[in-house]
Amino acid sequence: MTDPVLRRLALGTILPAFPGTVAPSWATRLLREGLAGYTLFGYNIADQAQLATLVAQLRDARPDCLLALDEEGGDVTRLSYHEGSPYPGNAALGAADDPELTWATYQGIGLDLASVGINVNYAPTVDVNTADENPVIGTRSFGADPALVARHTAAAVAGLQSAGVAGCAKHFPGHGATVADSHLELPTIADSLSVVRSRDLPPFEAAIAAGIRMIMTAHIRVPELTGDAPATASSRVLVDLLRDELGFKGAVVTDALEMRGASGAIGQPEAAVRALLAGADLLCLGAEIDEALVEGVTAGIIEAVESGRLPAARLEEAVARGVAAGAGLVPLRSEKPEFVREAIRTAARLAVRVEGSLPQLREPLLVQLGSEANIAVGTVPWGLPLDGELVTVPMGAEAYTGPSADDLAAAAGDRDIVVVGRDTHRWPHAKALIEALAARHPGVVLVEMGWPSSWRPAGISAFVSTYGASRANGFAAVEALRGA
Repeated sequence: MTDPVLRRLALGTILPAFPGTVAPSWATRLLREGLAGYTLFGYNIADQAQLATLVAQLRDARPDCLLALDEEGGDVTRLSYHEGSPYPGNAALGAADDPELTWATYQGIGLDLASVGINVNYAPTVDVNTADENPVIGTRSFGADPALVARHTAAAVAGLQSAGVAGCAKHFPGHGATVADSHLELPTIADSLSVVRSRDLPPFEAAIAAGIRMIMTAHIRVPELTGDAPATASSRVLVDLLRDELGFKGAVVTDALEMRGASGAIGQPEAAVRALLAGADLLCLGAEIDEALVEGVTAGIIEAVESGRLPAARLEEAVARGVAAGAGLVPLRSEKPEFVREAIRTAARLAVRVEGSLPQLREPLLVQLGSEANIAVGTVPWGLPLDGELVTVPMGAEAYTGPSADDLAAAAGDRDIVVVGRDTHRWPHAKALIEALAARHPGVVLVEMGWPSSWRPAGISAFVSTYGASRANGFAAVEALRGA
């Protein structure tokens, strides 16, 4: 029979998920047995009132549980998963480059979370996005300059935690130079440790100096640091570098262990044990979770302790850090100040860049390129709230099956054409379609709502960058298109 004290310790390191908008009986039972808390996703949230009821249900089972979600603003949102975030994301804040706007924006996010009882936000993303082809970070980053990212990191942490919500800087030691998605594979950063120190670590140092409560690991391989293992399973990363060198005293939480970069070859129970051995304190399991998986991870941790592989003291330390991460927070239950609302609008507007000459755009043909979002973003609505006929064009890595440039030019007639896309430079069919369309029609505008690379299509009238695809970014883009 399992020692109940050991089972409670093992559960105290786990942050799983559950399906639906009402917690199943097993979810509340595990909280009463000592589970650290839960990570909530878009499928758990119908509206604010329902979310507040769900949070109350979970806190009835364990008042001090950690309830966390990814509310980054911009493209990654859970509170506004069904309609898109009202906040500009990090790339827009970095483009505006006013730390006071970043502070106010993150306080607004914190106030939204505090109002429904969420006490942990897996934000801000502090990766320095130096790879234009990065498929998983992009506009989630403040930018490509370490100093810029560091100063906005400090402002974001201060703003968020001023609302009484614990922040979590991610993804340590830095996911911005990758060109692979750790949801699908284990990316490798082959750069030297000296490059990683100068490029990727300054934002984490700024987060620590600002009092960040948590730091999330990256499922990436840095051979000079981690060998063949991901950073999540490397004590050189989590202990030697993060704790001993950078001085971080808070809780280390893993990125989702369901991601192939962490558990693809070994499974989640073994990935959990390796993360704890490496120095992680809280185990985020991911989105596709049921009771059997939580019990399997718990059993794997218990077995590792009973066999002597995982010291019980390491488990006790991890649980204590997890509890401390949420302790002493006083959530602000206040209305969002007007200066926060104005900061959100101002930042989104300042981020918009227009290159070239904008036509009058009277009821244009709007062509939205339906490129797939990464798994972290999900299927959040995006686009432009612009009057006009809308044509959605499918995009993907395989052969192009949408309308031709001739078809679109004919449909537009004498109207202008606005093409809107995300990370357009990463989709060969999209690039070819836009340039072919510009060769056939005199009034083509491209609105880039993803990461703006150096690519510019030949022949277009104007190129508009929004640095994000949230509702806030969309409204700001429409203002610019209309000459406001």
